[in-house]
Amino acid sequence: MNIEEAQRLVQAFMRTQGEQNSPGLNPQGFGGLAKGEAQLYFEFVPTSGELKCSALIYRFRDAPRPGVLDGFLAEEKAGTDTGGGKVDFEKESKSLFLSRTYPMAPPDQSFELGMNKLMAASLVWGGEVFERVAAKVIPAKK
Repeated sequence: MNIEEAQRLVQAFMRTQGEQNSPGLNPQGFGGLAKGEAQLYFEFVPTSGELKCSALIYRFRDAPRPGVLDGFLAEEKAGTDTGGGKVDFEKESKSLFLSRTYPMAPPDQSFELGMNKLMAASLVWGGEVFERVAAKVIPAKK
C-alpha cells in the first residue's frame, strides 16, 4: 500500500464516522479519531507500506506494574475478543492498544467494519478486561 491509498482509506472511514472534512492522515502519515469513549489512531509505515490502526485500551501515567502486560497478553491468548487486533504496548507513550496492521488496502466497507470492531473491543478491554487483569495483579487492600 502507498501513502495515497492509506490516505484514501482513512478519509473514507472518517466520512462514515461523520468527519466529512477530515484530512485523514497528516503529512507525516498519522491520524486519529475520538468517537465517544473510543480513541483510534492511524500510522502509515512507509518502509513496509502498511497502515497500522490502534484503538486505545489504557494510557498509563507511569510504567505498568509487573504482571500487568502479561495479564493482558494472557487475556488475548485465552481468546478474549480483540476485534481483530493484537495487544500492543507502546513504551514511549506508555499506552496499551489493540492494534491491527493492513499491508494492503481492503475494500472500504471491510475496513469500516474492522475499525468499528476494533474500537468496540478496546472499550471492553479498557473496562471489564482491565478490571479483571488488575484484580489478578494488584493485591487487594485489607
